[in-house]
Amino acid sequence: MEESSSLSLQSCNWRHHVFPSFSGKDVRRTFLSHLLKEFRRKGIRTFIDNDIKRSQMISSELVRAIRESRIAVVVLSRTYASSSWCLNELVEIKKVSQMIMPVFYEVDPSDVRKRTGEFGKAFEEACERQPDEEVKQKWREALVYIANIAGESSQNWDNEADLIDKIAMSISYELNSTLSRDSYNLVGIDNHMRELDSLLCLESTEVKMVGIWGPAGIGKTTIARALFNRLSENFQHTIFMENVKGSSRTSELDAYGFQLRLQEQFLSEVIDHKHMKIHDLGLVKERLQDLKVLVVLDDVDKLEQLDALVKQSQWFGSGSRIIVTTENKQLLRAHGITCIYELGFPSRSDSLQIFCQYAFGESSAPDGCIELATEITKLAGYLPLALKVLGSSLRGMSKDEQKSALPRLRTSLNEDIRNVLRVGYDGIHDKDKVIFLHIACLFNGENVDYVKQILASSGLDVTFGLQVLTSRSLIHISRCNRTIRMHNLLEQLGREIVCEQSIAEPGKRQFLMDASEIYDVLADNTGTGAVLGISLDISKINEWFLNERAFGGMHNLLFLRFYKSSSSKDQPELHLPRGLDYLPRKLRLLHWDAFPMTSMPLSFRPEFLVVINIRESQLEKLWEGTQPLRSLKQMDLSKSENLKEIPDLSEAVNIEELCLSYCGRLVMLPSSIKNLNKLVVLDMKYCSKLEIIPCNMDLESLSILNLDRCSRLESFPEISSKIGFLSLSETAIEEVPTTVASWPCLAALDMSGCKNLKTFPCLPKTIEWLDLSRTEIEEVPLWIDKLSKLNKLLMNSCMKLRSISSGISTLEHIETLDFLGCKNVVSFPVEILESSRFCHNLVMEMRNIQNPDLPRPFYFKNNYIDTIPDCITRHCKLPFLNSSGSISSKIENDFIWFDK
Repeated sequence: MEESSSLSLQSCNWRHHVFPSFSGKDVRRTFLSHLLKEFRRKGIRTFIDNDIKRSQMISSELVRAIRESRIAVVVLSRTYASSSWCLNELVEIKKVSQMIMPVFYEVDPSDVRKRTGEFGKAFEEACERQPDEEVKQKWREALVYIANIAGESSQNWDNEADLIDKIAMSISYELNSTLSRDSYNLVGIDNHMRELDSLLCLESTEVKMVGIWGPAGIGKTTIARALFNRLSENFQHTIFMENVKGSSRTSELDAYGFQLRLQEQFLSEVIDHKHMKIHDLGLVKERLQDLKVLVVLDDVDKLEQLDALVKQSQWFGSGSRIIVTTENKQLLRAHGITCIYELGFPSRSDSLQIFCQYAFGESSAPDGCIELATEITKLAGYLPLALKVLGSSLRGMSKDEQKSALPRLRTSLNEDIRNVLRVGYDGIHDKDKVIFLHIACLFNGENVDYVKQILASSGLDVTFGLQVLTSRSLIHISRCNRTIRMHNLLEQLGREIVCEQSIAEPGKRQFLMDASEIYDVLADNTGTGAVLGISLDISKINEWFLNERAFGGMHNLLFLRFYKSSSSKDQPELHLPRGLDYLPRKLRLLHWDAFPMTSMPLSFRPEFLVVINIRESQLEKLWEGTQPLRSLKQMDLSKSENLKEIPDLSEAVNIEELCLSYCGRLVMLPSSIKNLNKLVVLDMKYCSKLEIIPCNMDLESLSILNLDRCSRLESFPEISSKIGFLSLSETAIEEVPTTVASWPCLAALDMSGCKNLKTFPCLPKTIEWLDLSRTEIEEVPLWIDKLSKLNKLLMNSCMKLRSISSGISTLEHIETLDFLGCKNVVSFPVEILESSRFCHNLVMEMRNIQNPDLPRPFYFKNNYIDTIPDCITRHCKLPFLNSSGSISSKIENDFIWFDK
């Protein structure tokens, strides 16, 4: 079978699958009749010429039929060449047909090529009736052309039935592949095909199973079908079994009976045996172990489906390929499928193109519709199903009609999209459904560990549940920062499910997210014990007045979050004229930005609190006395400018993070901090009045301590030897104690802007990042070569710095040196310039560097650099080489200069 390149495949709309060219008196009532019957049985549309009057000249109707047929099947029989009608057809077929299949019926291909034997005699008869030599020459060329195409010869077959079946199957495979050419227009299809080709490794003779995994609506079925259509012609038997999960076990069937029924459906299609009945699960192996098959099982959701159909690779013949699409990654792993293609979301540009194809019938938005198309693409969350559904729903609308549809699209799910997404939710365990709703309503975008902490005592098996939701493609957990991400349409689905719990009375739902509904519930005191969580973006409210018993009926409230998403300086007005008498005892999360009271309610007992986050508040103190805080993991009171004291934290023995940054009136930390042996992070930057940090303690877990801009702090904080990152920028500290040199974990120290610091600090060998910029240090000492892990040294604008040790050049890991603005340095070691380690970042001031210290021919004359030493030109990748003097044109050509 040969494919011609003379016509563009995508420019044709085929009216017929097959155009048959034949000699009627040889084959019409015999071979051809059976072949056409098999074509009809396989759904192959064939052009029939019964009503066309035959003549010497080929009719225009016949020419059109040839042009509009996908494949030309030429049956070359004994008398074929005696008919000028047939020969003229063949000339036209040669000229315009996209694909040609010759069938040599009771003739030898060499007789056709050489025009010998009975076939040659028939051809001579036709030539005798044709006076035009040019026409005869075209006939000869057409016969040679057709004889050189690989086709089927009846001489190679013992019976015609098998020959007819082979021809029909070949045509069917080709049509499957041809019809899939529409997939060439699928946005991004080529990238998917390349990735899958590498996983399938088609050149290998082993049996391979490959999974395609992704969320509902991402395009798994579309990609799998395109792949199936492209690969089908390479396999003896194929099956695309769609919606496998739709064939769920019914109550009248046990597990064995269900698997038998699946196998019956499977084998019936693979080997084309209708109404097959089987009684043994071993039949798939028995019938297929010697056949090269292509199997696509689409939308699998249970292991028993895979066990019934493709349990072992030994069930299939050499070179077979099994492709499984699913929303459940764990299902693939459980079946031993390790080659998994994770189908990701299309890019923004590809998503926009997909939407435009369905909305406007074009690959881009027409003039005036780009903004609308972009917004709807975002609303669809770049999910192909949603792009298709929303695009189709807007097709044919005017621009004004499309705009009027936007409010509905912003607030509610399209029914078709909802039905597809709901299947994934309905298929998980009840506990996992609860976790799904928690994420959709409260924790989308939060860190995994944070969510585990908050839900630790909920009895929901959170760790396992998150694994299930990830495997089912209902959430994604980023690898870099371990953040939980739920697609915005799934989030919307979850919130709609919660709203359905009580349409008319929001106070009876598990979660409240809508601002107007939350206000009504709090203002009218209609909250009930059903409410578990409230999440309100207070930057979206203007002015609210709540009474002191606003939370009175919500005794099961676990999560209260009033947060600001906007960085606007305007404070939202949320008034509590009579204060707040009650907060639920069971609260685990209390996040209230711009809290309007000076202290918490007297009745509040935070015994279950895991996170307390009260930023930008009016707090002067949290509460009186010692509270039960053993569940507390995080406390954030940052930007509470009126906060004067921290409560007794002696009971908060499990706290890991304490943030008090920008608390401008805070003078000291309480002595109870010595009990916080699980504290990892202490952030007190910009506590401008902080003077005292308790001493004589060694917090076992403290790793990050930030005292940046605590300008009154004079003593170096030795509260833990386990600190890894320490920021003391712009404090009043004068020296670093020698004991710091023995700290085993210190990797980063920032003392930039410490105006009282005059001596280069003694530091441990673990230090990697050191910022001593804008200090009064006069010398980089010789022993700096002991800091073997130092990667970055920043000392810009150290105005008293005069000497820099050449020991820096021996440091193996150093990449960045910054001495910009150190205008009094008179000795800069040439060893540093010669070291290849500084090809990344070297920033230096050269104004007062004296000539003798630099190798010739490098010199200064009246602040004019004339030439550059070889030791520098070898390292032209240096991004900075600063000079305050003028520069010769010769040097400008050699370097990129950044003059300050």
